[in-house]
Amino acid sequence: MTRAFLVVMDSVGIGGAPDADRFFNGARPDTGANTLGHIAQACAEGQADQGRKGPLHLPILDRLGLGAALELASGMAPPPGLGAVPQGRWGAATEISNGKDTPSGHWELAGVPVPWDWHYFPDTQPAFPPDLSARIAALAGTDGILGNCHASGTQIIARLGGDHIRTGWPICYTSADSVFQIAAHEEHFGLDRLHGLCQRAAPILHAMRVGRVIARPFIGTEAGGFTRTANRHDYAIAPPSPTLCDWAQADGRRVHAVGKIGDIFSMRGIDDVAKGDDATLMQHLARLVDTAEDGSLTFANLVEFDSLYGHRRDVAGYAAALERFDAALGPIIAKLRPGDMMVLTADHGNDPSWTGTDHTRERVPVLVAGQGAGPLGHLAFTDVAASIAAHLGLSQRGPGRPFP
Repeated sequence: MTRAFLVVMDSVGIGGAPDADRFFNGARPDTGANTLGHIAQACAEGQADQGRKGPLHLPILDRLGLGAALELASGMAPPPGLGAVPQGRWGAATEISNGKDTPSGHWELAGVPVPWDWHYFPDTQPAFPPDLSARIAALAGTDGILGNCHASGTQIIARLGGDHIRTGWPICYTSADSVFQIAAHEEHFGLDRLHGLCQRAAPILHAMRVGRVIARPFIGTEAGGFTRTANRHDYAIAPPSPTLCDWAQADGRRVHAVGKIGDIFSMRGIDDVAKGDDATLMQHLARLVDTAEDGSLTFANLVEFDSLYGHRRDVAGYAAALERFDAALGPIIAKLRPGDMMVLTADHGNDPSWTGTDHTRERVPVLVAGQGAGPLGHLAFTDVAASIAAHLGLSQRGPGRPFP
């Protein structure tokens, strides 16, 4: 039996979403946002030379068809550094779920569009209704919460970390995503206590259709500064119906998760999880290309494009991360076995040249290695799941159509 590898390059959108005018960063609609295109333009113009230099250099992704997918999705001619003749199969996928968030994108790529509208907290202070704040404080065993606003995670711990240590109150904040985030010091508050608080709070937030409760632990001191740790944990609402992961597992196939896939799917349909920073995750992906069983599915998410560079509007950092990923990807693709399918795609955009700090509504690339060459055209997100299911010979395919 052949194997499948689904790799999500978190937030690497390619512009062109037909409904981008309905999604906003502050007062500005996402019309014209183009994560990859604007990064490549900035690199070509010498505006992203911090820590790297010159045109965007992605030879592996571009040979698979990344530049061609960019032009198909958005009409933008590939900037210098992109535009090679594709040697893989390539297309551009459009999302139908009413969101530009992590769960919506991943679930739909796995064959399940989101059937509801997510709940978002208003950009006011306080952001949370009083009864919710009181319930979180009660679960934490404190007299109140700190934050209660839209905020950058790094900025809010810098601003409130000292107050948190003095009072013991958890720092609660949100963003333009459907999330409720709780930051707490690993030593003063306790990592297990933070995870337990988020786990108990999750059913309350999920009942409100808030997509994720996220534990955001940090360390450090007020004098020396605070740093978030790798012990983040997402408590996501469960998908509303079986996904590609469940289909594979139901047919007796192993499903390996790399990165935050286990959190996104609430561990449904997942056999094992490998975590770490993106460099470590690429090592796990390489290991699974070497060792994954015949007929298995490996589902990976590389999050740092989004978390470290997109939200922080760091064009040069995002470009460098793409180049590191491309360099690590080449040896991995070279180890694919005959008949293997590797699909590289994204879940949404996060244009680092755009206003605000939110994700951007965009089409995403669909690049296929190991299955010949040629255009796939315009696709639906759900076509990714249907195509992988067909490749693996699964009995369920979902609403999508296999690649032509």
